[in-house]
Amino acid sequence: MRAVLIATWNVNSLKARMPRVTEWLQDVGPDVLCMQETKLARDAFPTAEFAELGYESVHHGQGRWNGVAILSRVGLEDVVEGFDDGREPDPDARAVWASCSGVRVCSVYVPNGRELDHDHYRYKLDWLGRLRAHLDLHHDPGEDLVVLGDWNVAPEDRDVWDPAAFEGSTHVSGAERDAVRHVAQWGLTDTMRQRYGDAGIYTFWDYRNGDFHKRRGMRIDYLMASEPLAARSRADIVDRNARKGTKPSDHAPVLGWFA
Repeated sequence: MRAVLIATWNVNSLKARMPRVTEWLQDVGPDVLCMQETKLARDAFPTAEFAELGYESVHHGQGRWNGVAILSRVGLEDVVEGFDDGREPDPDARAVWASCSGVRVCSVYVPNGRELDHDHYRYKLDWLGRLRAHLDLHHDPGEDLVVLGDWNVAPEDRDVWDPAAFEGSTHVSGAERDAVRHVAQWGLTDTMRQRYGDAGIYTFWDYRNGDFHKRRGMRIDYLMASEPLAARSRADIVDRNARKGTKPSDHAPVLGWFA
């Protein structure tokens, strides 16, 4: 496997954020970018614009609040949308898989969950179970694989600015954290946490109340790499600069460098 820079970014509407995304691609030049919450239908995705920048692309979208994509300038093959687990297709466009330069990549937009007693919360837990089932059925922990995106779960208390502020809400509940841990137990490593143990590393800041400037964030976007790939991890970065400026997404890009 050649050295590869892989990134994930919940863009919170690609139509609204396209100028920011194209500028970022030109400045940073990742080999692979996974995007979530594109909010675009399949035929509205700007494939040609990304091709002009040197990126092949695949987009799984419905024109609603979801939508996931993978951009690659190192090849893009064997695309799978959603889960192949013997069940009915996922009603939402929340996962897309592709092989890029020998690495199996999955861009995920895990359901939000809304409230602990909401049907969407139960859908979220089931969705994470389906992700684990897909891995069990179709992949081997010994291959180069990374699942990355907006997980909508802060894995530990140190991943939120104030655990007390989230008590009784989604993103931090025990069942959600257990579900993510079950996915990881397949053979995945949170490379950011493998490298940095500090609190205060966040990837999402609510638009309201000046949360970004007050450093009141959550770490809910991350890369989960198989052990062979994680062993070649050389850097993990949260690009806070991309959260600044005019009309930013409420998420920052997260990058992993593998050599």
